[in-house]
Amino acid sequence: MTPESHAPTGTDAPRTGPPPGCPAHGLGPGGLHRLHESDDLPALYEQLRKEHGPVAPVLLHDDVPMWIVLGHAENLHMVRSPSQFCRDSRIWTPLRDGLVKPDHPLMPHIAWQPIASHAEGDEHKRLRGAVQGAISTIDFRSLRRYINRSTQAIVNRFCEKGEADIVGQFAEHLPMAVMCEILGMPEEYNDRLVEAARDALKGTETAITSHSYVMDALSRLTARRRAQPEEDLASYLITHPARLTDDEVREHLRLVLFAAYEATTNLLSNVLLTVLIDPRFRAQLNGGQMTVPEAVEQSLWNEPPFSTVFAYFAKQETELGGQRIRRGDGLLFAPLPANVDPRVRPDLKASMQGNRSHLAFGGGPHECPGQDIGRSIADVGVDALLMRLPDVELDCDEDELRWTASIASRHLVALPVQFAPKPPQDVTQTPSHKPAPTQRSDWQIGIAQPQAQPQPAPVAAQPQPQPQPAPAQSQPVPPLPPPAAEETARRKGVWQRFLSWWRGY
Repeated sequence: MTPESHAPTGTDAPRTGPPPGCPAHGLGPGGLHRLHESDDLPALYEQLRKEHGPVAPVLLHDDVPMWIVLGHAENLHMVRSPSQFCRDSRIWTPLRDGLVKPDHPLMPHIAWQPIASHAEGDEHKRLRGAVQGAISTIDFRSLRRYINRSTQAIVNRFCEKGEADIVGQFAEHLPMAVMCEILGMPEEYNDRLVEAARDALKGTETAITSHSYVMDALSRLTARRRAQPEEDLASYLITHPARLTDDEVREHLRLVLFAAYEATTNLLSNVLLTVLIDPRFRAQLNGGQMTVPEAVEQSLWNEPPFSTVFAYFAKQETELGGQRIRRGDGLLFAPLPANVDPRVRPDLKASMQGNRSHLAFGGGPHECPGQDIGRSIADVGVDALLMRLPDVELDCDEDELRWTASIASRHLVALPVQFAPKPPQDVTQTPSHKPAPTQRSDWQIGIAQPQAQPQPAPVAAQPQPQPQPAPAQSQPVPPLPPPAAEETARRKGVWQRFLSWWRGY
């Protein structure tokens, strides 16, 4: 796919572009749309779907040609057909022809790197096998416990103020705290690391410096674990039979950290926004008709953490969605428009509970291997936050919310909320908005629980007394509850113990 040259012919007159708001605004050579100039990408995707079908030609920065795959089935076919499409940008025709300069804004996303997400064949199996093997060692019950405790610690920072920005003070911090623990560097988690990660992902003027800050932390971690492995993801990457080099370990730690952090931060923000602005949704959540995991899946359908993923490349001439794809063409994997494909979601207002066929985590050989980590952080984190702040409400009009958008994703800038001030809680306790429970009496394990004194029987019916041990005088003697109350307390205790086990306590 090569658009016609946009150089004018037969005239030296200066070229003038269409004014903002003009229907031609954002059009490049051949009348193709420039994705990076669109003010409303979801609307543009629907326009492209009507004009071209499930696969549409578009332009990136510097008028570099690209296909965007809009259809759900077409996206699945692309990611599940490694014989036709790959992630190796070295075969991309515009790159080989010199149309993509080294300083192209999207080069950090597209440039080939020796990591699992760009590799193929045996090399892909080796690198991805190491990553999946390391992730498979995670104890998710312990992970849920750590997510709960991290949520408690983060909420304790602002719970007494009665107001907060849930994006900047919660959604951007919880994933980083958890990922630092998983990778094996909990001591590195702080506000500076969060700011550096956000800055590096935004691509600002200081992004390179911020990226270096994060990589320095990962380099220190790699060196420590190479010398002394422990029970963490970095150590398992180092000791895996794939025998990764230090550079490979560090690059895959970076891949896991940035991908999980970015995706989960967006997911947390999107779920909490939906809970706050949709009364029906929150009523379902509080009423038990929709669980937090189901709420997370609904958000993954409506607002996937990544709108598009850069990029897949055609290994041979083929056909996709009625379009002729030439060898070396680039294609954008696009979960956002694919998830609203009318062929799979004719009614966008319909509930998608129980349906995980969205493309938020990709598919095929390069499907996100850490998606269960992201789901766990969102599931447990949102549940714990709502347990701590059940009365949390949006502290601005909905139309005042601001977003930053790019071709790759859309970020909620801030989510101001208010709530009744709450006291801090012990991070080791189950998150709750209720006061701390009253402690039990001071009897200890190994000492028989005191029993109620029996009522004396009538003298005529009283048997001969038997020798009895002297009662323990040092313990109080509480009355026994009636049988019905005792049975209710017993049932409640079992259920509470089960919930504590499931949530990691």
